[in-house]
Amino acid sequence: MKPPSGLFFRDDSRRIDFVLVYHSNSPHSERRDVFERNLRAEGLMMEKEMSITNNDLTFVKIHATWEMLCKYAEEMNIRMPFRWVLPLLGLDRSNLPSESLKRFHRWIPKNPMNLDTKNLPDLEELECYTAPFTRQRLHQFIIHDKNTFFSNSLRSRMVHHVLQRTHYEEGRSKIGKATPFCLYSAAFPLHEGSYKGTLPITQNGADNHRHLLYERWARWGMWYKYQPLNLIRRYFGEKIALYFAWIGWYTGMLIPASAIGFAVFLYGCFTMNTSTVSQEICHSKLIMCPMCNGKCNYWKLSDSCIYSKITHLFDNGATVFFAIFMAVWATVFLEFWKRRRAELVYEWDLLDIEEEEEIIRPQFEAKYSKSERINPITGKPEPHQSFNDKCSRLLASASGIFLMIGVVIVAVFGVVAYRVIVLSVFITFERQFMDSHYPVGQAGTGACLIFVIIMLLNVVRLEQPRTESEWENSFTLKMFLFQFVNLNSSTFYVAFFLGRYRCGCLFDLCMQMGIIMVLKQIWNNFMELGFPVIQNWWAKKKMRHEVSNSEMDRLPQWEKDHSLQSMNTYGLFDEYLEMILQFGFVTIFVAAFPLAPLLALINNIIEIRLDAYKFVTQWRRTLASPAKDIGIWYGILEGIGILAVITNAFVIAVTSDFIPRLVYMYQYGPCARGSTSGTSANCYSNYVNNSLSVFKIHSLCFYRYRDYRLPPEEHEDFHYELTLQFWHILAARLAFIVVFEHLVFFIKMLIAYLIPDVPRGLQECMRREKLFVQEMVYKADLETLRQKKRKDRFFHEWP
Repeated sequence: MKPPSGLFFRDDSRRIDFVLVYHSNSPHSERRDVFERNLRAEGLMMEKEMSITNNDLTFVKIHATWEMLCKYAEEMNIRMPFRWVLPLLGLDRSNLPSESLKRFHRWIPKNPMNLDTKNLPDLEELECYTAPFTRQRLHQFIIHDKNTFFSNSLRSRMVHHVLQRTHYEEGRSKIGKATPFCLYSAAFPLHEGSYKGTLPITQNGADNHRHLLYERWARWGMWYKYQPLNLIRRYFGEKIALYFAWIGWYTGMLIPASAIGFAVFLYGCFTMNTSTVSQEICHSKLIMCPMCNGKCNYWKLSDSCIYSKITHLFDNGATVFFAIFMAVWATVFLEFWKRRRAELVYEWDLLDIEEEEEIIRPQFEAKYSKSERINPITGKPEPHQSFNDKCSRLLASASGIFLMIGVVIVAVFGVVAYRVIVLSVFITFERQFMDSHYPVGQAGTGACLIFVIIMLLNVVRLEQPRTESEWENSFTLKMFLFQFVNLNSSTFYVAFFLGRYRCGCLFDLCMQMGIIMVLKQIWNNFMELGFPVIQNWWAKKKMRHEVSNSEMDRLPQWEKDHSLQSMNTYGLFDEYLEMILQFGFVTIFVAAFPLAPLLALINNIIEIRLDAYKFVTQWRRTLASPAKDIGIWYGILEGIGILAVITNAFVIAVTSDFIPRLVYMYQYGPCARGSTSGTSANCYSNYVNNSLSVFKIHSLCFYRYRDYRLPPEEHEDFHYELTLQFWHILAARLAFIVVFEHLVFFIKMLIAYLIPDVPRGLQECMRREKLFVQEMVYKADLETLRQKKRKDRFFHEWP
């Protein structure tokens, strides 16, 4: 791999580990001087450069010395490669399930999903035992070159650690009311050069790791390849690598779900024209009651022929099977993800990683700097928030969440009013097309309006947590709750509360889910990639007014990176939130929309490359952060899986016609007990007529409506009371919900019990490695002690 250029100080030997940017006319110049002086005292070297494209900008280049890196690597418990490599210990990582899977695929000729590893670098530390770095055992670590011992991402991470903890006011031992980054307009580590190479990578190799990531990961032509997770981890850190590992695993698990969901949809297509219920509706001569008061007219049941066929696509005999499959699929997905995560954590040697001491949030410190207490662990004074203040802020925060949820519910009722108005307007049209297809217009425009409301409320960003992890978990939980209600409240209304017009509300539910999924995915993809591309294009256009095109190519790396977009304040929150909400759509209402996994699969294939392209080409290099899992998102996924079982049970029992058809087939139809036997198709004959009640206008005029009520009798006061069949159906619905939930939850618990979180082969490797490491450290310490005794004896015996 070629050495990077434009990433060093003027002497071309000291690497730039971090860059700070400020405007010359900005305030706080005295504080910046104090801050930079304190940084030099910590062991950082700095060099300033004026911007070529903007005379108002100044770049502060930062380089960390070897002594400073060693000091903070020890303080942050960073694990580095030890001298004893695992193969010498007899440990074989090929026993891991992921490696076994790779060996299993070797017999497949030219597997198109495998990456070409010819140009991928050998990451030596992945094959070595790593241990927390200490300066006392410096000789026991594998150090070929001090300049490359710590990777670029680790160097930047340690410099960022120093920047966060360095004060910028005279006489203070702590940071001020905000982080030191408030003194600068930008702060970022540098990319390792350009992502575009001058020659093909297959002939000349990669120019740098960024170029390699683009060619083997972020380029659109690699959409079907496996992701180079080790390289992503080396360049961006474990937190981002785990996100891409999770979304890749989720996408792979969507393949069988998409295949079965598409098969259910095809089954509906093939049986659509032969369905007894649809044929009865299409050939019916029954006249139905108006759907509104006043201007609405009577209509023929046969007018809803096409909608009955469309509903059959999603409401057929395979629906229950698919709902059970998706509930089990969600459990299998989560259980196998835990196994995959365990493999990655072991492979990346994160099992014994110690959490870094979390810095108190500057906002928290500024708020409670006057009320301090002694930390029982560190013994140092720190800002303290009283219990009453914490409760009051928690109550205010919860009230804000419920207020926003109330706004969402009001918006849903607004859409309900809109649907009622549109229904009356469409029906009053005299045109035959509008009169026949108004359900499509009503459901379609209503779904589009709901999508607009969802996107408008999405921009809302709603306690004072003490640390960054507490703030992140609190923010994640609150924002997910709000966004989940915002996205799904209207869908719950359509599924369980909307009046059952014509062929039921399943058609409305299917259309709403399809429209929201497609439009939301298109919008998110545009905002994730299209918007940053437009912003970067505009920034480069303004730069071209200052320099020529030839000079643009020769700009230093810090100038090029500064023109890129910075990662948003919320980190990976938006990326995870988008996928988790999609997971909810795929599982919660999948019984009503079996094509949801297929749409999610197509979107995720694009999403992975969009995110990769964005991280590599459109964003400044993100700071590497350690992580062992995906955090609070896993608990949210488990909660969605439980909710999905309950929701699908109610969708099948309440929203669809599965239970009424079943009751009719075994109790009231031609195939009921004591009745004439027939084929399964004949068992549903006359079902439509049986499911409609009679409304009497006068003695010779009768109209039908969808319900189970007694018909009016002559010379009697009739009250349209509910029939016995209604109570049978209600009892069957309740029984189905109870049986379905208990059965699926039992299967889920059984699968979770049978699938261990850590593969057996991995557990054996971990135990063996732990034993060998203990022996290795003991022998190393013993050898060091023996050498010290020899030296002491030698000097003692020296005449």
